Amino acid sequence: MKRARQKVVVENEAPQTSQKSKKQRTCLYGSLFGESDLHASVDWGSLPHHVILRVFQFLPLVDRARASSVCRRWNEVFHIPDLWRRFEFELSQPATSYLKSTHPDLIQQIIKRHADHLQYVSFKVDSSTESAEAACDILSQLVNCSIKTLGLISTAKPSFMNVSKAHFASALTVVFVNSKSLSSIKVDDTPLDDPSLKVLVANNSDTLKLLKMSSCPHVSPAGILCVADQCHGLKELALNYYILSDELLLALSSEKHVDLEHLRIDVVSENPGQVEFHTIKKQSWDALVKHSPKVNIVMYFFLYEEEFDAFFREETPVTHLYFGRAVSKAMLGRIGMNCPRLIELVVCANGLQPLDDELIQIAERCKNLTAMGLGECEVTCRGFIEFVKMCGGRLTQLSIMEEVLIPDNDYNLDRLHLEVSKHLGRMWFPDMMPTW
Repeated sequence: MKRARQKVVVENEAPQTSQKSKKQRTCLYGSLFGESDLHASVDWGSLPHHVILRVFQFLPLVDRARASSVCRRWNEVFHIPDLWRRFEFELSQPATSYLKSTHPDLIQQIIKRHADHLQYVSFKVDSSTESAEAACDILSQLVNCSIKTLGLISTAKPSFMNVSKAHFASALTVVFVNSKSLSSIKVDDTPLDDPSLKVLVANNSDTLKLLKMSSCPHVSPAGILCVADQCHGLKELALNYYILSDELLLALSSEKHVDLEHLRIDVVSENPGQVEFHTIKKQSWDALVKHSPKVNIVMYFFLYEEEFDAFFREETPVTHLYFGRAVSKAMLGRIGMNCPRLIELVVCANGLQPLDDELIQIAERCKNLTAMGLGECEVTCRGFIEFVKMCGGRLTQLSIMEEVLIPDNDYNLDRLHLEVSKHLGRMWFPDMMPTW
């Protein structure tokens, strides 16, 4: 009898628990949808457009497309222009790429129904020519677009460089002519040419603010001069060093030109000895800085040691320097002497000679230096501590591999960590090389 009585109690408790959780859920729905709907099922299809739109904005494209099939109302929201102002086309060949590719049916739907809604557009393509050509085909169909920003991104070379110049120019012309309000264009590693730039300027000179076109071998100094002369609102410009000239810097320094805020220069050599680099006059650099005193001049170097002779012989107003290959002690010495505006310096490799004197000279003369990174170099612990002591708390970023630092008679790595932390005013440790 006792066992039976216990069984009854257990059986009676279960429904009570179920009723309690049901009541909690009902209260939750009531707080969301109002007390009048406490005993009614939620009609998800009747949610306001702005609520569904907000939900869709957080969904990946694939999930958004699936959600659009829930009901007619959700499908209507799926096609609201606000959802199609920003879009990235991903194009790849499944056999050779790990990238996901935008479904062809969706691409056609976008071209048919949303081309005039697109404003912020980018294309991410793999290394295949087929993917780059597909991107050009899509661009050629955007005849009713009003694009504000356009980016062509190759995840690996050659991609766009293997597309015929005529096909690429024709596709860009469609966008340049029809948009009329382009403000930002990123077309690195593409067959962009001077005639295309002239079309761009003729239709978007009043709105263009950013032009990034590094590694575009078909663009000449005359082409970029056309941009500098007519796009007076240009704020950011990225180009290869071979295009940079005294004439261009003077054009960017003219009275009619709005102040440039960011100038990025890529100095690249694939084969040592095959490229002879020219020298920019100090007067041209001075004119640019006088006209745009706050301009950031960023230089990326991918050269061999014997190719640096043309650089930093005179004072150069560079603010950010990145060396992707080995750079000599002599070159770093010239930087310390002739780059007083330097803010950031990153050296990936140097050699087996300690850089103590060069770093101390940089700390002494580059009063704006706030960031330093050293890779395959050598610096004694004493020399490094002296460098940090001279820079003090203005070094907001300090990334030094542990292998760079050479213990000496005065400091080992443990004591170095304490001394550097003291001078920086915060805890600091050298970076460790991953062990995998």
